[in-house]
Amino acid sequence: MTDRKEEGCINDSAEKELKEGTVLQAEEQAEGAGKCGISRRGFLGATALAGVAGAGAATGIMPRFSKEAAAASNGGLDYNVGPGELDEYYGFWSGGHSGEVRILGIPSKRELMRIPVFNRESATGWGQTNESKRILGDSAEFGNGDTHHVHVSYTDGSYDGRYAFVNDKANTRVARIRLDVMKTDKITTVPNVTSIHGIRLQKYPKTGYVFANGEMIVPLPNDGRDLENPENYWTMMSALDAETMEVKWQVIVDGNLDNNDTDYEGKYVCSTCYNAPRGVTLEQMMGPERDWAVVLNVPAIEAAIEAGDYTTIGDSDVPVLDGRGAQAAGGPGGSDISLYVPVPRSPHGLNTTPDGKYFIANGKLSPTCTVIEIAKVDEWFEGRLNDPRDTVVAEPEIGLGPLHTTFDGRGNCYTSVFLDSQVVKWNLADALRAHEGEDVNYIRQKLDVHYQIGHTKATMAESKDADGKWLVALCKFSKDRFLPVGPLHAENEQLIDISGEEMKLVKDTPTFAEPHDCIMVHRDYINPVGVWQRDDPYFAETVEMAKRDGVTLESDNKVIRDGNKVRVYMTSVAPSFGMTEFKVKQGDEVTLVVTNLDAIEDLHHGMCVTNYGINFEIAPQATASVTFVADKPGVHWYYCSWFCHALHMEMSGRMLVEA
Repeated sequence: MTDRKEEGCINDSAEKELKEGTVLQAEEQAEGAGKCGISRRGFLGATALAGVAGAGAATGIMPRFSKEAAAASNGGLDYNVGPGELDEYYGFWSGGHSGEVRILGIPSKRELMRIPVFNRESATGWGQTNESKRILGDSAEFGNGDTHHVHVSYTDGSYDGRYAFVNDKANTRVARIRLDVMKTDKITTVPNVTSIHGIRLQKYPKTGYVFANGEMIVPLPNDGRDLENPENYWTMMSALDAETMEVKWQVIVDGNLDNNDTDYEGKYVCSTCYNAPRGVTLEQMMGPERDWAVVLNVPAIEAAIEAGDYTTIGDSDVPVLDGRGAQAAGGPGGSDISLYVPVPRSPHGLNTTPDGKYFIANGKLSPTCTVIEIAKVDEWFEGRLNDPRDTVVAEPEIGLGPLHTTFDGRGNCYTSVFLDSQVVKWNLADALRAHEGEDVNYIRQKLDVHYQIGHTKATMAESKDADGKWLVALCKFSKDRFLPVGPLHAENEQLIDISGEEMKLVKDTPTFAEPHDCIMVHRDYINPVGVWQRDDPYFAETVEMAKRDGVTLESDNKVIRDGNKVRVYMTSVAPSFGMTEFKVKQGDEVTLVVTNLDAIEDLHHGMCVTNYGINFEIAPQATASVTFVADKPGVHWYYCSWFCHALHMEMSGRMLVEA
């Protein structure tokens, strides 16, 4: 403080303000700003706060904006993120049946960006550009998606910020998102199964596999045979290579796979299984009192494949292993590669504790969670346990409709309870003691949420670095929480402070449309870039096309004609395109390629061709392209659709289509 005062950065009054935690006056901040190195962000942030303080002075109220003061008034963490301030966490949200992934700042819950994945997106041209169509591949025919679960890649059990992965339940796909550019770069359609639901990532030594649950049971192969024979319906766990996104192997299992998680040693993937009778109606699915959590032994699977002990199905060459065995010897069991642990009927969520010791299966139709000790799973596969239920070390009663459990890293679990509309905080160590017969209360708190909570997730909770600061309740209904907007309501997500002994509900946030799950990662683990590299593989195929045409994308503006195929190459530098008109003939197939030469972060351009349904984004130093048929004769303007300059409105040109 003294050094800054001596340098002329602050005066006596400002020093007093700083010590008291109140806002600096903007003019005091500005004085000597150059020699103090105050950033533009810091200066503007202080200016904004001073403006609010000034408004308060007019009413005789002077607010205090320090984090400490706000936290004290809240009785916990401060969830307010002021103008010019940055959130502490990135939140990656599934977009539900919008087919996208959303990026939120936590704790502000401000939506920062939407990443198109399985959907079509007008602003960026996703699903329209040649680059995005190559990524979508054969599945580009689908116009929808249903994202449920988003997970970030690992190294040694910690997030490494390389990739995020998300499923598409609607069309049986898994996608990978590069977190350096926040763009989808791989999409794989998984063979032999229907409806990818739960996905999880190998945590150790790094994310080598992406494990994808096929939920719905179907004939194998599903090519029209056995339509009326549900006894021949099955599903499988699939393992994708995280780097290539190729399906490496599949394992046939009993029942419908729901949610899964992995251990912290790279050995196991565990999934809840419902529909033990493999029924196709509700009544058939509700038969027995127990279903399973199935554990697959990854090293044993790899050894079997290495030995050639597998088959293939239909036209797919993916190795398929038989992991069925839940009914072996007249009761629950398993095989050399699988273990079926009986749990109450219709389990749902499956979560691994941050210390790597336990899997927790959540009951849904039972008020209990089932705690499976991973060390005892080792014993079962080593032949030292005979009964799979011996792996269960606790079954605490939580409430009506437990769905998902998350963690604070301090030994406490937080389970969403759908029917009770609550988040229940319970202590794992005490639950283990209670299971051994001790008279101990493991429930710490039950917090009402609004209403019918589905997923819940705490900050950093899917890693060994769980930090126990914030929790989000993703509620399925909002009812009376927001202004009515017609029959289709926004859903409600609620921010909860879990940093202290008691949970504190601090914020409601409306959301659309039914995000299923999220993950919150500290910003130190994520390192996005601001400008593309010109040699990025994302647009490598377009670059190769230009080379074949003898075009230098960084400088050339030219038209290449090849019969009725026309390739138009142009650059963009705010506020103009390198080509202000080009001429084609009606019926020509036109490939329009634009390279953004601006190298300033956040200076995007768009290419919108009027009356042709074409619009796409070109980020700084990126190249993007689209192919279409010029079937409408006449003058058709194209213009920049992303605001880029004071003369943005004048950034345009003409496509002349000869009849």
